[in-house]
Amino acid sequence: MDAISDAAAVGAPATVALADTPAGPVPAARLVAPPAAPPAAAPAAEVETRADVDAAVPPGAPPAPSAIGSEEGDAPVVPAQTRPTGPGRPAEPGRRYPRPVVTELRLSAFGPHRSAVHPLGPLTLFAGPSGSGKSQALAAYEALAGLGSGATLEEAFPDPRARIPDRAVPDAQRRRGFRLGCTVDGPAGPVRLDLAVQAEPTLRIVGERLSQGGQILLATALRDPGRRSVQAAWLTGGAVGVTRAPLPDDRLGTALLPLRVAGSTAGQRQVLAAAEQVVVALRAVFPCDPRPDRMRAAVAPGEGRLLGDCANLADVLRRTRSECGTRHALLAEAARTGCAGSVAGLDVRAPAGGGPVEAVLDRGSGRPATELARLGAGELRFLALALVLLTGPGVLAMDPAAELLSARQALTVLADDFDRGLDGRQSAELLRLALLSCGRGHIRLVAAVGEGTAAAARDLPGVAMVDLGA
Repeated sequence: MDAISDAAAVGAPATVALADTPAGPVPAARLVAPPAAPPAAAPAAEVETRADVDAAVPPGAPPAPSAIGSEEGDAPVVPAQTRPTGPGRPAEPGRRYPRPVVTELRLSAFGPHRSAVHPLGPLTLFAGPSGSGKSQALAAYEALAGLGSGATLEEAFPDPRARIPDRAVPDAQRRRGFRLGCTVDGPAGPVRLDLAVQAEPTLRIVGERLSQGGQILLATALRDPGRRSVQAAWLTGGAVGVTRAPLPDDRLGTALLPLRVAGSTAGQRQVLAAAEQVVVALRAVFPCDPRPDRMRAAVAPGEGRLLGDCANLADVLRRTRSECGTRHALLAEAARTGCAGSVAGLDVRAPAGGGPVEAVLDRGSGRPATELARLGAGELRFLALALVLLTGPGVLAMDPAAELLSARQALTVLADDFDRGLDGRQSAELLRLALLSCGRGHIRLVAAVGEGTAAAARDLPGVAMVDLGA
């Protein structure tokens, strides 16, 4: 039985293998180039060798399993004296990314996905039959975003067993799990993040790797299953070469590096640039699933930041009407296409003495307005998704990197069942808005759609289709 390895090893990890399904092994893609030879003048103590790794194996411990993305038996280490590689090439020839964005999603033994590599563009649509893994792919992206924002593993994977492949066979210690990762491109060049997660019997990260240009910048491994920590090593450069420290096994080590690395050497600055680029891209994610049943009631006025289920749509419309007339007018124009009957505009009713606010469709002079509570489920979903595509992080209930200006960040909207309850006219209008907004570079959309929307989108320039189950 083939196994998915547990970690990118620093020293020798404990034996933790995540079992694959009987349907076939998951081949490990080699992510790292052979470590660069150390400078001749470097002291022997500063250069990590295979002998150092072997010497770290506890007495009686079995051989270390192959690591994430490595050849069998080749336990990778962070080279102690390699020079920083500097910015890497963009993922697409001639394409530059002034803002950090996720350009690739990798899933291995994750639901129905087997060694899957999904390129992501400004507007990416996942299509395929039921059970092909559309929702699983978006769930993986959302989990990575949560971990990048500081969430624990339990928060990112509330039901980890649902991510284990069907019929996956546990190892001798009854352990099962999955792997996921992404590539983030931006000012620092392409950076790869890979995770191995043990889902049973205890949810924990057993291995993490941050790499760039074939060079490992951070590697973690579970060396003692009895401790709730992993052994981490990251590139330092200078006289030290590599810094080692334990990190929690329930949080993303990459997100913790900016708190642990001083940035006093070229190697540290390269690690910081790569880690911060990944964190900025993952934090700028807004999962959106409008729930019409929660959008019909009047809501108390608040700060006007749209929730993921869009239950406070009326309060957000109140804010956009008063603070951003241009975007509010664009939304009203979209409503004329996506809502039945004549639409003159969008308005909000608020009691004079304060109280819950209610959104309405203005039907024009001499005609009574229509409360949103009277609209169909498809109309409400359409309005909510149109608002998300026409707005930005400041109007959405999300926590982007506060240290960067919004102009330096690209918002990514995740929408499972994007076209649920919509007719062809509404889906086409949302695709038009998405192409318009995504073409400006500030918003990206990753969505799962049905076959009808997928068929209409395949011929549209600017839409990246990921056909699953083909």
